[in-house]
Amino acid sequence: MIQGRPDRKTRIGIVASAKMSKTVSVTLTRLVRHPLYEKVMRRRKNILAHDEQGTCRAGDRVKIMETRPMSARKRWRVV
Repeated sequence: MIQGRPDRKTRIGIVASAKMSKTVSVTLTRLVRHPLYEKVMRRRKNILAHDEQGTCRAGDRVKIMETRPMSARKRWRVV
């Protein structure tokens, strides 16, 4: 950790699409408990991540890290 800068968030997800140049769409899945019924539900979110080498393919399990904004919607990069 650099002084004055917090640790960056990391997540693990599945590559949903790798059809863009240097960009992959990653699906993040988390488990949440319903507040009333207490059933465990899956919540999904698709985000765009920067893939510099272009090695990721659909279905790959990847680790992504928070980074500076790369474009209008891209704020993560593949580690």
